[in-house]
Amino acid sequence: MFDTLPDRVSIYEVSLRDGLQNEPVIVPTTKKLRLLEALVAAGLSRIEMTSFVSPKWVPQLADADELTPLVERRPGVTFSALCPNEKGLERAIASKIEEIGVFISASETHNKRNVNKTIDETLATFVNVIAGARKADIKVRGYVSTLWGCPFEGKIDPHRGLDIARKLIGMGCYQVSLGDTIGVGTPRQTQEIVKLFLAELRPEQIALHLHDTRGTALANVLVGLECGVRDFDASVGGLGGCPYAPGAAGNLATEDLVYTLHGMGVRTGIDLDRLWEAGKVAESVVGRSLPGKVHQAGVRSLRS
Repeated sequence: MFDTLPDRVSIYEVSLRDGLQNEPVIVPTTKKLRLLEALVAAGLSRIEMTSFVSPKWVPQLADADELTPLVERRPGVTFSALCPNEKGLERAIASKIEEIGVFISASETHNKRNVNKTIDETLATFVNVIAGARKADIKVRGYVSTLWGCPFEGKIDPHRGLDIARKLIGMGCYQVSLGDTIGVGTPRQTQEIVKLFLAELRPEQIALHLHDTRGTALANVLVGLECGVRDFDASVGGLGGCPYAPGAAGNLATEDLVYTLHGMGVRTGIDLDRLWEAGKVAESVVGRSLPGKVHQAGVRSLRS
C-alpha cells in the first residue's frame, strides 16, 4: 500500500459554508471575514465561503450578499459559494464570485428534505443554473451527497450517484464532490465507490467529501489516494455537518488531513502551523471547542 502516492493534492476548504451552516449561533460577518483571512494566510487556495440559499432555510448564511463584496480577491485563490437555483445564480453573478457549487443527493428522500425537490426536478433546475454560470464565466462544481449512506433510506446504490455525476459533468461541472454526508463509510466501501466512478470519470473530475462522524474519514482518504483521487474537501477544526441529515456532524478536520498528508510526503501548499492557528480562530468565532484531533493536540511533532 502507498506505492502510488501523489506529490501533491488539492484541499477544498468548506468550514465557512458547510461548517457554519450547522452551528446553532449566527456568526457575524466581521468574524467570518476574520476566519477567512486566517485560512488564506495558512495557504488554502480553494475556499467555499457561503451559500446563496434562502435565509429562511439557512439563516447562518443569510449575509452572503454582504460578505462576498467584502472579501479581497487574491491571485491564485478561488472563492466559491453554493448556488441552488437561478435566483441564487443572479446573486452569485452580482457578487462577482468566480465559482459556484450545485448540490444534489443520491437519496431521493434526503434530496426532498434538503431542497424540497425530487432528484429529477433538481437536475432540471441545474440545466439553466450551470449554463447561466458558464455564460457568466463562472466555474461550476457539483456535489452528490449521501452516496455512502442516507439517514432516511439507509444503503444507497452508488450507481445512482454515478448517473447523477455523469449528468452534472455533461451539463458543465468541472468536478463532482462525492459525499459521505453522515460519515458511515468504511475503506472497502470507499474503494468500491471510487473505482466505480473512476471507471468512467477522470481523477480530476471527482473529489471526496468525507465526514468523520465515526472516525473513518482519514482511512477513507487513504483509500481514495491509492485509487487516484487528488482532491479532498475538509473543514478547519472539524467544524460542521449537514442540518438536513441527522447524525451528520463531524466534517473531516483540515488539520488532520494536512498533518497526515505532510507526514506521508504529500504536499498541499498549506502551512500547518498557520492552519492550526486558523482552527483556533474558528473556535473563537463559534464559541465552542472543536473536535479535530490535531486542533486539540497541536502540531509540534512535525516541527524540526
